[in-house]
Amino acid sequence: MRNGSVQHRPFFKVLIANRGEIALRVMRSARKLGLGVVAVYSDADRDALHVQQADQAVRVGEALPAQSYLNIAAIIAAAKASGADAVHPGYGFLAENEEFAQACKDAGLVFIGPSPQAIETMGNKAGAKEIMKKAGVPVVPGYQGADQGDEVMLAEARKIGFPVMIKAVAGGGGRGMRLVADANSFPDALRSARSEAKAAFGDPTVILERAIQNPRHIEIQVFGDSHGNAIHLGERDCSVQRRHQKLIEEAPSTAVTPDLRAKMGEVAVAAVKALRYEGAGTLEFLLDASGGFYFMEMNTRLQVEHPVTEAITGLDLVELQLRVARGESLPVKQQDIRFTGHAIEVRLCSEDAAQDFMPQSGRMARWQVPDGIRVEHALQSGSEIPPFYDSMIAKVIGHGATREEARGRLIVGLEQLTGFGVTTNQTFLMSCLRHPGFAKGEATTAFIGAHRDELLAPRADAAFDMALAGLLLYVTNPQAPSWRRGRSLAATFPLPAKIEIAGQALELEVWRERDGSYIVARDGRQDKFEIDQLDLDVIRFRHDGVMDSAKFLRDGDRLHLQRRGIPLAATDLTLAAPKAAASNGDGKVRAAMNGRVVAVLVKPGDRVTAGQPVMTLEAMKMEHVHKAGIDGVVAAIDVAEGEQVTTGRIVAEIGAE
Repeated sequence: MRNGSVQHRPFFKVLIANRGEIALRVMRSARKLGLGVVAVYSDADRDALHVQQADQAVRVGEALPAQSYLNIAAIIAAAKASGADAVHPGYGFLAENEEFAQACKDAGLVFIGPSPQAIETMGNKAGAKEIMKKAGVPVVPGYQGADQGDEVMLAEARKIGFPVMIKAVAGGGGRGMRLVADANSFPDALRSARSEAKAAFGDPTVILERAIQNPRHIEIQVFGDSHGNAIHLGERDCSVQRRHQKLIEEAPSTAVTPDLRAKMGEVAVAAVKALRYEGAGTLEFLLDASGGFYFMEMNTRLQVEHPVTEAITGLDLVELQLRVARGESLPVKQQDIRFTGHAIEVRLCSEDAAQDFMPQSGRMARWQVPDGIRVEHALQSGSEIPPFYDSMIAKVIGHGATREEARGRLIVGLEQLTGFGVTTNQTFLMSCLRHPGFAKGEATTAFIGAHRDELLAPRADAAFDMALAGLLLYVTNPQAPSWRRGRSLAATFPLPAKIEIAGQALELEVWRERDGSYIVARDGRQDKFEIDQLDLDVIRFRHDGVMDSAKFLRDGDRLHLQRRGIPLAATDLTLAAPKAAASNGDGKVRAAMNGRVVAVLVKPGDRVTAGQPVMTLEAMKMEHVHKAGIDGVVAAIDVAEGEQVTTGRIVAEIGAE
């Protein structure tokens, strides 16, 4: 058992053992209290914004998390080298690692969080459930035994009854979690969950739980201090998820009544006091349709979604963490907490929602955030998004007097945000926010699965955006004549063009009329544009009597375009040579993203069928199965387990029978 006390003493310089937007978020509150800030970075983050904005920054290792942000010895050494006397873990990585909290204490550093014992006790899902059961808190039926043998796990799953949920005993964020429908698919799901948990948290241990169908995911924010005080700051509804990872969070929940809030809050505060817990924590519950709630786990750290609680309470949760870590009493009591208005947060992720939320990495060529709305991020134009870490790149938070006001502000904020160069889920998030089910406050954890086709449906005016892309590729070509109107301008002849959008090649014609307008024609459709303004990044135009505008970026043969918040990327193929087939139809299995090979599922000489899994890659902490494109025999495996591969690399070759 770890030392149960929390070390309190004044500190003046904080090392932030994390990266990206949370590192900048902690810096902001630390500086407000007059504290110095130190960043750590991996080789992949050498030029990252959190490094640039820190007072000092220390390299802690190579790109992979295990060699850098999960390297306890390197982070402790960085704190000593920089003269830091406290460490804030952020969230993810080592934030819920009792070994790290103990190492900080042993090194004479103040760990800004709970004691190692509290992390060990509540950060472990199995242990936390046992404590809650003894305290009379309802928990989800399941298995959290020490025997992790494959046969035992399958037998326990059968006892619980399918569908069951496999969950990593350490960490969170959806990693190491699998919903299993039947016994036949259980062994593969168990292997995959263990592999993902080991890679993300260093611990392959898992627990089993009965899968409660279509619940709400409700969490209670709590705080405790070293003087025995404990409070809750209300609930957050985190039901809108994909792959068991949250996408949209809000406070308060439309499903929680004042009486239920008081009951859940009372349970949460009682748990904090029983643990003599210090710092920020969150108790997570599943809420069923009848109002019954079941404890899932406790996160012994700050949550990604803490800004929505800050918005409705007016409190700075990071500042509270820092003050409690210095030994101060909580500055507010339960009766002082007031909830004002409504707040909704969305997680902007570098992923392709249309391709099963496939992680994306690369260079963010242009990044602009709107004024008047809170955006937590660590990006700037030219920033590299590496493939080694979580896919979340920003959080956008809307706050208003009512839920509808908060939702509207958030939609407008997303429309105004610009991220060109890396595919994100920006369009998907707006679809979720606009969906009638979400607008009515009815979304459960089944929301995305139930409405996936609607949420991913193409826009009704997609053909217009394709025409606009064709126009922009034409008028921004360095050899194109000036778009400005001239009195004696002669009409041009139609010029054929070929562009590619979302993997689809489109043929069209573009020409200029005598009056200075442009015509874009495709498949019998003609769109007429009159250009009023054409700058380096904005076009203003008239179409069918309506003036409109769009942001764009021309990057060689590549065009990035955004109108009304919907981004689109087009490539000019007019003069390009035909490209080699990129599909698996030629028998070659290609990496769908930058990632690491975690499992090779076949060997040369094996017979495979189209659609059969042959290899598993990990990118941004998630596993992605790659499948055979044809029936045949495995001719070659071109990579080894543990190898890092780039997008498009051939990883396996299958010969036709």
